[in-house]
Amino acid sequence: MIIGVPKEIKNNEFRVAITASGVHEFIQHGHTVLVERGAGLGSSIADEEYAGAGAELVTDAAEVWGRADMVVKVKEPISTEYSHFRKGLVLFTYLHLAAEPELTRALLDSGVTAIAYETVQMGRTLPLLAPMSEVAGRLSVQVGAQCLTAPAGGKGILLGGVPGVRPANVVILGAGVSGTNAAAMAIGAGADVTILDINISRLQELDALYQGRLKTVASNTLEIERSLLGADLVIGSVLIPGAKAPKLVTNALVAKMKPGSVLVDIAVDQGGCFEDTHPTTHENPTFMVHNSVFYCVANMPGAVPNTSTYALTNVTLRYAVALANKGVAAALEADSALAAGLNVAGGQVAHHSVSSAHGLPLAQDWRQLV
Repeated sequence: MIIGVPKEIKNNEFRVAITASGVHEFIQHGHTVLVERGAGLGSSIADEEYAGAGAELVTDAAEVWGRADMVVKVKEPISTEYSHFRKGLVLFTYLHLAAEPELTRALLDSGVTAIAYETVQMGRTLPLLAPMSEVAGRLSVQVGAQCLTAPAGGKGILLGGVPGVRPANVVILGAGVSGTNAAAMAIGAGADVTILDINISRLQELDALYQGRLKTVASNTLEIERSLLGADLVIGSVLIPGAKAPKLVTNALVAKMKPGSVLVDIAVDQGGCFEDTHPTTHENPTFMVHNSVFYCVANMPGAVPNTSTYALTNVTLRYAVALANKGVAAALEADSALAAGLNVAGGQVAHHSVSSAHGLPLAQDWRQLV
């Protein structure tokens, strides 16, 4: 199989879908790897490293897309890349189709077989989303602390306070991978931290782990309002695999929050869990809603590409190699977790969450599509 790795072109996206060791792995299995020149520079991976591992360096992105049997990316394709779609192409990347109606339609119209990292599911875990959720969760506290500074429009609060001065009040919505990592960073910084979730068992685990240093609250609309009215920093990290995130924070509630408070929406890729969320970029990451600062960057881990690229490829490589070695149909048949990643194939929707989000018919059996 020919594996294509184009350079990411989303605003300020510096990650890359393969490392030199990944190239070496594909080559060892007899495959060809095309890497667009400069694709790894943002992650400190030089073209020479790819070439040394056996990759063929290609100058033109169109050639990478055109020659490849399978394109491996990090972020969902943007509109300028839709022209590269064609029947028979396999696309393996983050897609977030529930929040991307135009991309969904482009994939359906072209006949691409699209497998999404974020819906590969093993039991209740999302192994290809987890490392980026870890990065985003930890980064959310870092960027939130920066946004709380007065020059950034925030209230001018130091996250951990100082002796004699109260620390910031941090509220985290969702106790999944992102939320748990956000809590760890906020507690480590000395903040006063509360986490809300509907999963009581998960809250019990966190309560036992932090032994009183983390407040846990069963999530409902009243408790969310009570928590947010006193919050300095709110981190939204609610996830429903493959589906749009639930809107937990209304515009009316934001209007009641303390002036200078900050809201960071990690769930923006899936539409966001704040009513006023809209995707922003690292170039222009924030906007104001009433008197609060919203940070809604849709590719947060792209800000730390060196860490993110290696964390991501550590988990995606074995699935990509399986697809290349066995072909799509056999690879999905052999691995139910990977089969759950199939979102679109043969011009039909193959994932229930994408079907529900866009009101599109769901294929009854993916085996008839690939």
